[in-house]
Amino acid sequence: MRHGSIAGARGRVRPLTLFGEAPLGRPCRDVTDFGPELAALVEDLFATMYAAQGVGLAANQIGVDLRVFVYDCPDDEDVRHLGHVVNPRLVATDGVVVRGPEGCLSLPGLEAGTERYDHAVVEGFTMTGEPVTVHGTGFFARCLQHECDHLEGTVYADRVTGWRRRRLLRRIARAPWGR
Repeated sequence: MRHGSIAGARGRVRPLTLFGEAPLGRPCRDVTDFGPELAALVEDLFATMYAAQGVGLAANQIGVDLRVFVYDCPDDEDVRHLGHVVNPRLVATDGVVVRGPEGCLSLPGLEAGTERYDHAVVEGFTMTGEPVTVHGTGFFARCLQHECDHLEGTVYADRVTGWRRRRLLRRIARAPWGR
């Protein structure tokens, strides 16, 4: 029997903000109110992430200009990491730089080889204002870096270079949601 509520069970699925839409291209504001509206936002983020079959989702991906993200992501050893971070700061990245396939719910159906460190540390707060530190390795480290980037107004396509970037931009232009 599971204790506590299931993340996202009380949330509502919101429309995703797609590549090229304004909220994705600018840094988000810090959260200052740790009240019920923030708890509802976290629930909505989980519900939307699960509905879209993602492993992470930042608030600006549903059009909310606040520094919050959620995750339900495995690492390379298939250990599940589940949680959220409010006002996250990527405080450390180290280890080997790995170019791996990376996708995004705001660029549906696409992915590109993107370089990320294989270890990341994020500090921030829970929705109730408690300090939290999240350590990630492998795929989970990629997820943490990806979501922190979103809150700074960056998408993974901004990190892709050379022929990979040209190919990705062509695929974006041809996508039914492309601008």
